[in-house]
Amino acid sequence: MKSLPKRSFMQWCRRYISVSLIVAVGLIVYILFFSDNSVSETYMYDRQIDSLNMAIRNAGDSLEYYRSQEERLNTDPEAMEQVVRENYHMQRHDEDVYVVQ
Repeated sequence: MKSLPKRSFMQWCRRYISVSLIVAVGLIVYILFFSDNSVSETYMYDRQIDSLNMAIRNAGDSLEYYRSQEERLNTDPEAMEQVVRENYHMQRHDEDVYVVQ
């Protein structure tokens, strides 16, 4: 049995690694980590989009509440009287209002 001759590291590199491979790997590394479309930037933008969507949902809920409140105040005079008395401490001519804080 013949033993195979040991090849040096430089011979292995010359055989399997070419300049085009190095350029391609370098380009992929640059795109993934250092460009505007990098993985970390994309992750950060996704988190920002999620937080903005959450803010939009919360604002939509508040908007719906205030629209229903406006509709109720425009159609029901008793509801308007209740809001005016509670929030603005208004009173009728023949009554006294005590504000406790």
